[in-house]
Amino acid sequence: MCTEVDVFITNYTLVDPDIYQLWIRGHTASEAVAILNQQGLGQITGASLELIASDVLDHYRTYSLLEKLLNNPSKLREQHAFQIEPQTRQLLIEKYYEFDDNVARELLGKKLSSKHRKDLDEICEKTSVPLKSCRRQFDNLKRIFKTVEEMPGSLVQNIQKLFSLSEDLARRYAAVVFLACLRFETSKRKLQYLSFPTLKQCSECVMNFWTYTSTPGIDYFDTEMDKEFLLDLRDLKVVADKEKEHKNLVCSQIKTVISPKAYTELESNFRSYSRPILTLATSLHRVREMRNLFYELLLMLDNWKHGSWTVSDLEQFFNAYTKCALNLDVFKDVDSKQTWERYMNVVSKCLVVMYAN
Repeated sequence: MCTEVDVFITNYTLVDPDIYQLWIRGHTASEAVAILNQQGLGQITGASLELIASDVLDHYRTYSLLEKLLNNPSKLREQHAFQIEPQTRQLLIEKYYEFDDNVARELLGKKLSSKHRKDLDEICEKTSVPLKSCRRQFDNLKRIFKTVEEMPGSLVQNIQKLFSLSEDLARRYAAVVFLACLRFETSKRKLQYLSFPTLKQCSECVMNFWTYTSTPGIDYFDTEMDKEFLLDLRDLKVVADKEKEHKNLVCSQIKTVISPKAYTELESNFRSYSRPILTLATSLHRVREMRNLFYELLLMLDNWKHGSWTVSDLEQFFNAYTKCALNLDVFKDVDSKQTWERYMNVVSKCLVVMYAN
């Protein structure tokens, strides 16, 4: 008796998001099996532990083969060895390049070199992220940094184009690249409380307003500070000459919109709030001062903390402080007003974000 059997052979690649996530997190195959079993996969599907283990091992072998392609996402798009749907391909890339905020924070300020890769055990222990995952994140950060650090144009767009990442993830990488390229100080003990999301927001402000990105030419770099602008900042010291007038304008505008205690503090100590802002402006053309930007901003926050200001109080103050200065006769042309607004856009936003966190 002859039996006919239809056989269809395909190399269509199946990706299980849960198993892939466990692989991404750096768990071994045996650890992944234990986790899935603990989550009740066997009870839900009726599969034996041996079958789950076999399936996990199969997936792990596939992901290991794909990893070389994931190091260069454009090759993953062009290869023909694995048949992968576009949505699945994007999931593979996006998940592979995800990184933990805590790991990124620990890596900021460190040179992305082979020497530091050997010292990831400490970061692994501090963040409770498996060592294999820390190494993947380190290698990805290093790879993207080396690829885009000297490329003209938008960091975010370059990263999106070359690594096929979503805009949100590309922006996170761009912040790391920007902070590393300009060697901002982020490692001092006083700065340790600043989280990666906080530093990301601050670095984006600097990148958007103080680099040549805000006045792009044919070849501009997100990682190149606008030197002419930084030199022009020295002229902002004239605001200090009109301190009394500036103070009166600010106080009259915000008297009814901030807390009574904050207003009393402002009225008594306007100079202690204003002078550090103006002093910082006159020094940022020096590379060392620019690198210490976040540290200098953090020192300013002590004044408002001692006065028990709320975040809302601080926002109202900066809004009035910036706008009222434009009414002073020291700003005689449009360019000087634009320089003031461009400076205060970054300083005020960074200080509010740092204060809130």
